[in-house]
Amino acid sequence: MEVILREKDAGEWVYRGEGAANLVLAYTGSSPTFIGKVMRIRKCPRNGAEGMCMRSPSALTAHERLLWKDVDELISSSDNEIACQLFSHHVMKPLLGPKYIDAGMLVGVSREFLELVEKNVIRQRPAWRVDNAQVDMHRDSVLLMSDHSLFTHGNLVSIPCISVEIKPKCGFIPLSRFISEGTAIKRRITRFQMHQALKLHQGEISLLSEYNPLDLFSGSKERIYKAIKDLFTTPQNNFRVFMNGSLIFGGLGGGAEDTNFGIAKAFEDALKSVIQADNGLCTENLLTIVAEAVQKSGVLDRLLDVQKLDNVDIEGAIHAYYDITHQQCMICRELSEEQLKRYTSLHSATLDESLRIVKDYLIAATAKDCSFMICFRPRKAGDSGSGSIYSNIYLESTKQTFDFKVYFIDLDLKRMSKMEEYYELDKKIVSCYKEMIKMDQGRNPQTCNPLKLHTEI
Repeated sequence: MEVILREKDAGEWVYRGEGAANLVLAYTGSSPTFIGKVMRIRKCPRNGAEGMCMRSPSALTAHERLLWKDVDELISSSDNEIACQLFSHHVMKPLLGPKYIDAGMLVGVSREFLELVEKNVIRQRPAWRVDNAQVDMHRDSVLLMSDHSLFTHGNLVSIPCISVEIKPKCGFIPLSRFISEGTAIKRRITRFQMHQALKLHQGEISLLSEYNPLDLFSGSKERIYKAIKDLFTTPQNNFRVFMNGSLIFGGLGGGAEDTNFGIAKAFEDALKSVIQADNGLCTENLLTIVAEAVQKSGVLDRLLDVQKLDNVDIEGAIHAYYDITHQQCMICRELSEEQLKRYTSLHSATLDESLRIVKDYLIAATAKDCSFMICFRPRKAGDSGSGSIYSNIYLESTKQTFDFKVYFIDLDLKRMSKMEEYYELDKKIVSCYKEMIKMDQGRNPQTCNPLKLHTEI
């Protein structure tokens, strides 16, 4: 971490987007060290909780060090950013495949650099994100990664490229025996669809998405294409498109507008420089090659395997969490003797078994919340691609061949302290969805069929 970015360097980094925990900036300067790179800067709650931003001797709690005892580098990390980078490298990379993950490297920054970055990007950030969090000024390093929205080898003068970022969410229906009778609907409806009801209720979205993660993970070209098209129709925070590293579709710092005629027309026009299709067909062709790349790469098979490490559901994992932390189980306290029998095996498990359950649940949670990027560039006429390190797709309708690459991003360590929060959110999601169905059936009992779109096929 010899390089230290200072105040004079801040102007060369521009806002690319953000999530709940990090800002992402892209490099626009001329230094070979940073060309083709993005920077991830940790955020801090803007609520006066100063202690939440301070560094501690260890990034992990005592219980987390027990949980990750097999990963020496992780349990000795002194900073959350370092812990996330090490988790991505030592835990997620072996599971998802080294060729699909860039764990990045840490680069030093001065406080003046962070202060000026905060000032420079505040106008580009969504207002609600600004209200919630600011740049964490207590950091002395940031995470530097390759910009996976580009094809680049030290310079940006290359063939135009398009990249698509997708947050696929959970790709399976849980069948855990620890799911209670009151939440048994989880065995029939995808988590994504149920969460849509809560987001609509809370005003986070204006339209329920028809996207079904089961389609995307199906392996069927037709169902994958349907999933991509549904994501295009209601992108929310699950679908974004970049042209040469600049956003041309979707939202920067969170959700995006539903796709109307104006948005669709502007997007179609933007694609013309890369996809040589008749007017009105560029978008359809892009969605086609995205679907083919998803299927051909096989990356979602890998992702699904990691997601399925959660084989007990939060309704099982929460009991193991209470055993590890030596707390009275708050869930069992509210159950009848008959209901308690369902969880006896969890509370009689060994400590190692409880640790395995919670660890697998948290790894799966990362896999359910990550994104992947597919970046495409058209080959020049006459280029056979011999010797190319990239996979390719031939688009019959335009007689074009596209090289493509796939990378997973946002593979952050999920904190053990969030387990109770995950459990409460799960209850709220199921409750809100069931309430929405009850209201819909009350309004139109003959035609309401809430299960038809998102049940497993």
